[in-house]
Amino acid sequence: MSTRYTTSGTMTIAYEDHGGKGGDPLLLIMGLAASRFWWPPGLIDDLVAAGFHVATYDHRDSGESSRWPDRKRGNPITSLFRRRPAAYTAEDLADDAVAVLDALGWSGAHLFGHSMGGVVAQHIALRHPDHVHTLTTSACVPSGAGPLALIRYIRPGVMVRMSRIRFADGHEGDVAAGIALARMLASPAHPFDEESARAAAERDRVSGFRDTAAQARQTGARWSGPELGTLRAPTVVFHGEQDPLLRPRASHDLAAAVPGARLITLPGVGHDLPRALWPRYVDEIRAQADRSPTRSPR
Repeated sequence: MSTRYTTSGTMTIAYEDHGGKGGDPLLLIMGLAASRFWWPPGLIDDLVAAGFHVATYDHRDSGESSRWPDRKRGNPITSLFRRRPAAYTAEDLADDAVAVLDALGWSGAHLFGHSMGGVVAQHIALRHPDHVHTLTTSACVPSGAGPLALIRYIRPGVMVRMSRIRFADGHEGDVAAGIALARMLASPAHPFDEESARAAAERDRVSGFRDTAAQARQTGARWSGPELGTLRAPTVVFHGEQDPLLRPRASHDLAAAVPGARLITLPGVGHDLPRALWPRYVDEIRAQADRSPTRSPR
């Protein structure tokens, strides 16, 4: 597959069409600092085989999308508490995704967001409800959670451990950092797939895992739109019970706030998408799409 580009305001957004034309449109949205290359190719293949037309993209300040010109140092945690104006808003991040839908010629899509991507997916569904058929989230916090709530959800151990590890400059150091972070977030009940993590890190030519300034701009993007109680897209909320980064309470609160949302907790799963669970994700997303009045003929 080749990288394509579209514009959202002054930003250039990189995206990729993974095939399945004629199927139900499905946009995959990855998390903080992570490019679209961190979606497991096998999971994408399984979603295409299940009847979806799948696309992925890079947030602004990630992967092959535009970087914000502000090069000041930042911290993704302390940025939650700063009062200075944010570089951009959470609404801007949601609009970036809609720019990708427009570029693909999609009037709407099913959304699957992981980690921060799940928060962005919530914002898309709230800000652009006519563009969202169904919503699936994995390992994320509720939209609109304030700094104090976020601190209660976050387990700081991974971030502290990551900050203490030093890697060489350059792409090899970026690859090592990506593998180390993937290992820290991996599911304790499932084997860590280092080969797949290395392949993702190798593809990610513009790694964001060590760009704390970009991370701070993403976490500092404030949401001032509608509340979760107004979200009407059919919603499924996944969370690993052994998530080392976010306490499962985050997804419990998310599911409780969205009318009709279903919560699925996964024993032994961390802050990743383990191979053994791919059929479960695919089946749930497929079942939601089949119940949606917007489903494509199969």
